[in-house]
Amino acid sequence: MRNRHLHAALTAFAEEAAWQLASDVAEGHELGFEVEQARPPSGGRTRKQRQSGAFYCYRPLTAEFIDARGSVVAQLPSYLPAVHALAQTGGLDAYLDAQVAHGGIPMAPRERAELALRAFLGRVFVDSNDFVLEGGRLEAAYSELEAVVTEGRAETVVVAPVLGLELASAEVAMGDGLVLIRGEVLEDAPADAVWPRGTGLPGRAAVLAVLRFETAAGEPAPLEPAGKKLRRLLTALRLFDEAPVCVGPSAWTRTAGGPWASLALGLDGSPPGPDTAVCLITAPEEDELRAFCNLVSRRLPRGGELAWALRRFELGCARPRPAEALTDHLLALRALLASDPEQPGLLVARVAALCSEPAERTAHAARLEHTAGLERSLVAGVGLPDAEMLADLVDELAGDCRAILRDVLCGHLDPDLRRTADRLLAPQPTGEEPALR
Repeated sequence: MRNRHLHAALTAFAEEAAWQLASDVAEGHELGFEVEQARPPSGGRTRKQRQSGAFYCYRPLTAEFIDARGSVVAQLPSYLPAVHALAQTGGLDAYLDAQVAHGGIPMAPRERAELALRAFLGRVFVDSNDFVLEGGRLEAAYSELEAVVTEGRAETVVVAPVLGLELASAEVAMGDGLVLIRGEVLEDAPADAVWPRGTGLPGRAAVLAVLRFETAAGEPAPLEPAGKKLRRLLTALRLFDEAPVCVGPSAWTRTAGGPWASLALGLDGSPPGPDTAVCLITAPEEDELRAFCNLVSRRLPRGGELAWALRRFELGCARPRPAEALTDHLLALRALLASDPEQPGLLVARVAALCSEPAERTAHAARLEHTAGLERSLVAGVGLPDAEMLADLVDELAGDCRAILRDVLCGHLDPDLRRTADRLLAPQPTGEEPALR
């Protein structure tokens, strides 16, 4: 096989679909049959049968049954990874021309991939009335599909270490050709991919981000889009959890199964230390992580105050010491909420209004004002608290910045943050808290 990721995604989907469709038939969902005339093998009919006329057989309408159960099959956990894997291939139109005899081919890549997936499933279970998955049929259907969709194309794989992240599952498909895989699970990974946590020796990362692209013959490898996807992934992970996550400075890439080559990414961040908390993604959290990263990737601003503040926040996340991150996070919040530099008290009041309950706002604002005042002490080098206290204060500041940016990008907060915060701070005659939007 030429595309192991596509093969794995379609195999997992076929296995789950076989179980689901067999259960549907057992529960009474009707599988139709078509009566058709057939020619038996030579010598296969008696004289009486030849005199009686045509020979008929019953053919199960598996494709129609799969279409009818499409909404159920689409709920399977392996459905979306299979759709995303197919959407990355380049020959779906040719496959649909060969397999789909009715209607036109959809224009949207997602719709084409879903239609191709149903056609593939129909080929796996053609003429089957019990939906028992047979390995020979599965491999034949896959070889048939791969021969069409990968004709004249080559697969490029990009592998990058993700430090500070751990997975409970072996892998998590993120969509659009991106999969997060535990380092020890990925076969044939580059031997010197990363430096494991807590050591200075070369080794395998806890998690690897694996990107797969297909290109036509003669096209350059899509390394620039790969770098952009990894940048967006890093941004989303920093907004998702407070653990210090970073993508390694180098990735590894290869095309058509060739040798691995190093690729400089230029992403900021330093590896977390051995005692630093990590972001552990449990199996129930995988859907939340996937949905969050995809949403943030679609809504990242290209310019303006929000984009500038997000960049300053990320620079703060990349700093190795809290004292260096303090100014970055303050600058991000000032860009979003400070309309008058001469009124520092208004900034902390607005942040506290957006990030804490009414009963806690006064204490929250007081801590923020103290944290902001430490910036001058850092410049002068005097009057600083101990390192642990400073780290706690900067962590709270970063948490406020993260919460505000995340809520704006997810649509939970109106982008006009100053007006929203001032509404929350305004006296309420009824005693009720105003809505955030």
